[in-house]
Amino acid sequence: MSLINTEVQPFKATAYHNGEFVEVTEASLKGKWSVFVFYPADFTFVCPTELEDLADHYAEFKKLDVEIYGVSTDTHFAHKAWHDTSDAIGKVNYPLVGDPTAKLARAFDVLIEEEGLALRGTFVIDPQGKIKLCEIHDNGIGRDASELLRKVKAAQYVASHPGEVCPAKWKQGEKTLKPSLDLVGKI
Repeated sequence: MSLINTEVQPFKATAYHNGEFVEVTEASLKGKWSVFVFYPADFTFVCPTELEDLADHYAEFKKLDVEIYGVSTDTHFAHKAWHDTSDAIGKVNYPLVGDPTAKLARAFDVLIEEEGLALRGTFVIDPQGKIKLCEIHDNGIGRDASELLRKVKAAQYVASHPGEVCPAKWKQGEKTLKPSLDLVGKI
């Protein structure tokens, strides 16, 4: 069953954010766009490159009123230690959510049960708490923050322009489509 257009299940977790431990719940997501970026583990190899790339684009996401949440099955204490010791992770200003019980990873269907680790899962969540984008990668394949930013902009555009859709490679300001009988066979 797809998670698209389903509501984020109730949860309560602790995140490391801007030098503090903070609580994050499904209610924290309401009223703004959110992106959950699941990754396998702290102190690994591909993960810091992705989280640093998101940190480098974080200001652009914030301009769109989007909060990023990095999530792994590590504890919030491990997130703090990683933040304090890694130059790449030291750039991260968005919450790093601890999921040591794997409740979130299970709810988003990214948990590798036998390893206790998450797959690389990316979820864009609208201000009502509904999942609008779900993308899951093998753990050897890193993600690109600029492509995620493009997808968030497309999701926001579609949400605010009912009846329009964004074609492949759409970028903000470009032409969209209005599906209709007149378009059938003309694209």
